Amino acid sequence: MIEALVSSDWLNKNLDNYDLIILDASQSSNVAEINSEFENQKIKGARFFDLKGAFSNPNSLFPNTFPSQEQFEIGCRKLGINKSSRIVVYDNLGIYTSPRVWWMFKAMGHEKIHVLNGGLPDWINQGLETVEHFNTDYSTGDFRSNLGSESIKYFNDIKSNISFQNFLLIDAREEGRFNGKVKEPREALRSGHIPNSINIPFNTLLEHPKYKSTVELKEIFENSPIDDRPMVFSCGSGITACIVLLASEMVLNNPKAIYDGSWTEWATNN
Repeated sequence: MIEALVSSDWLNKNLDNYDLIILDASQSSNVAEINSEFENQKIKGARFFDLKGAFSNPNSLFPNTFPSQEQFEIGCRKLGINKSSRIVVYDNLGIYTSPRVWWMFKAMGHEKIHVLNGGLPDWINQGLETVEHFNTDYSTGDFRSNLGSESIKYFNDIKSNISFQNFLLIDAREEGRFNGKVKEPREALRSGHIPNSINIPFNTLLEHPKYKSTVELKEIFENSPIDDRPMVFSCGSGITACIVLLASEMVLNNPKAIYDGSWTEWATNN
């Protein structure tokens, strides 16, 4: 069985597998203002996964909102993705947007989805081949999805949980933003955090450009006030929350979900 993370070595050895599809989820910018050294390089055969365009709800008031099941299916078919496809997703920052794509496919019921640990930086550091252009030579796929009802939490779920505490809310933003001591990067958005949430900053789980070892990840979660309740992950807009969710998936068995609106929605509506 292949785990959630795959290595550059594994991917390189499996590039010619018939069912393998490589998705590049790199973005031109991000609110964390993290820049890539590898703007114009791609892994051979990669297809562009337009996270903020084709795979975000265009009618939402908030960024990166999860698309409808129909929109997701159409986007995947246009990328030549099939029901049988084994997908590896990466980004050019190492670990940043790729866990979001991993979670989206998992939420849609597609199990054969993996993140390239270390992403494009590790691939290049290993001396492996890159190209300048995305692969666009493929046929329409037959992808189908089945959105899990427990994969996404919404504003009212979070509001209700403040009183009932049925799940543990984990905020992936840096400590300064969580504590309201650092200004939010989105203009006019107030600082702070959702009541009763805890803070596990996403960058504490990474050893650039990869995830830390499972031993180290387990220690981080064990040193946090986590119990056996379901876990719901939040951040600024639902991207880095998925970094923490994927890390927890490797070491914890708690049911897991994403608060898709995250702090941007909460702070706007409260």
